[in-house]
Amino acid sequence: MSLKSVFNTVAKRTAYATGTPWTFIAAVAVVVVWGITGPLFGFNDTWQLVINTGTTIITFLMVFLIQHTQNSDTAAMQIKLDELIRVTAHANKELLDLEELDEERLEEIRSEYEQMARKAGDALSRRRTR
Repeated sequence: MSLKSVFNTVAKRTAYATGTPWTFIAAVAVVVVWGITGPLFGFNDTWQLVINTGTTIITFLMVFLIQHTQNSDTAAMQIKLDELIRVTAHANKELLDLEELDEERLEEIRSEYEQMARKAGDALSRRRTR
């Protein structure tokens, strides 16, 4: 098994696990226990450092896991959309490589589609008023 494969498996499982209600409840419980122990430790610097360090480490690691899963999900969705465009007879094939276009061309295409949407909305309004 390659490092990439292991990381992919760990990232997906961790992302799934951290998105569950039980994980959220566990995180809230940790914060509540930490808060309750404040008087025992006199709300000292070490007591504060524990939660600050813990949350910083978890946040730092989660950024990479979230980015990895988002990249995977986006790539899969892009492939599915490309396939839908490819098999649609009158589709604009330029859209297959849309993510590679520069901002200027993207804005031109966005404007074209906004104009089409306005025309479709106008036509729908006309049909409703008849």
